[in-house]
Amino acid sequence: MKCRHCHAELSLQLMDLGASPPSNAYLNSAQLAAPEKWYPLRVFTCTQCWLVQTEDYAHYAELFSSDYAYFSSFSTSWLAHSKRYVDEVVQRFGLSSASHVVEVAANDGYLLQYVQQAGVPCTGIEPTASTARAARAKGLEIVESFFGVALAEQFVAEGKAADLVAANNVLAHVPDVNDFVSGFAKLLKPHGVATFEFPHLMQLVSGCQFDTIYHEHFSYLSLAAVRRLFEANGLRIFDVEELATHGGSLRVYAQRSDRGLRPIEPRVERLLNTEAVAGVETAAYYAGFQARADDIRDGIVTFLIEARKTGKRVAAYGAAAKGNTLLNYAGIRPGLLPWVVDRNPAKQGQYMPGSRIPIVDEARLQREQPDYVLVLPWNLRAEVMNQLAYIREWGGQFVCAVPRLEVL
Repeated sequence: MKCRHCHAELSLQLMDLGASPPSNAYLNSAQLAAPEKWYPLRVFTCTQCWLVQTEDYAHYAELFSSDYAYFSSFSTSWLAHSKRYVDEVVQRFGLSSASHVVEVAANDGYLLQYVQQAGVPCTGIEPTASTARAARAKGLEIVESFFGVALAEQFVAEGKAADLVAANNVLAHVPDVNDFVSGFAKLLKPHGVATFEFPHLMQLVSGCQFDTIYHEHFSYLSLAAVRRLFEANGLRIFDVEELATHGGSLRVYAQRSDRGLRPIEPRVERLLNTEAVAGVETAAYYAGFQARADDIRDGIVTFLIEARKTGKRVAAYGAAAKGNTLLNYAGIRPGLLPWVVDRNPAKQGQYMPGSRIPIVDEARLQREQPDYVLVLPWNLRAEVMNQLAYIREWGGQFVCAVPRLEVL
């Protein structure tokens, strides 16, 4: 395989997770009688541009299908984060009724609803029909398509060039990163701004967040690799923020290379230096990751086996993609983990891909009162533990598996 950015041959492997179905390919009861498509899941680091990336097997159209079940608005903390972002960018960049905001990967309108409430004209781009439908129900204008140069040029031709383009947790999901990033340079007005949020590679490695690896995540991003990618495709980074979201993320601010006049903030160079000192552009930085992930896998399996032997009941919360990576890599099936609770009605009544563990509503948790609740979306554990605090009433305890097994 060649690097999806610089096209160099890939040879440095970060991790081999075996094989699994796409993490958002949830099953209905009828599909339980049919086979599933499983794809190898391996991650390589390009030693030329240092972009970390999954090996290509599944086509993106299979990964982001019309019944895509990830809806951003089910996380109250993510909604609050998005509202703060809108408040900040409206003030910082002077957005008004004369501006135009575009969000790429608008999902269910979780963010653009706040742009609309601020009185700023906006358009969402969202390729999955299920989430686009939910966004339109909020009164938002949604273009149901994948983003790239062609769509950006269409927007500009229609007079829809952007003062601000937001792209949260989508840069990592893109197979053709060069076309995707070039589209932002085309879509922006001469002095427009694009912001990108994505999990930071340094947090993935330091916290051994291997469960954030799945087929839908084509890339795992450092600031150094993103800067190189952007500069090759018409964008220049002028600011960066470190965020707590998704286990540790970056928010990058970029402008057009040919017209942008904003000065580069000192924290860009500071973070690049931090990455350089850590060694993110050396092979040694990635050594030992597989063994650490295997220890996490073994820890959760041992815990579940011991719980079963001692008569303790374990349920899980959050039918998240990262949970599917963990369950499938560890080989966990309903015999060890009988069901998973999720607030999203689109997932309830379905089954986790690969493990085929049933997804149920929260009433099941209250009714059966398990001894332990395994929080699969560990990045939301504070929110989940607050929401489910009532399990303490019957002596229930929370469990997290990543970055190490913890009973809380």
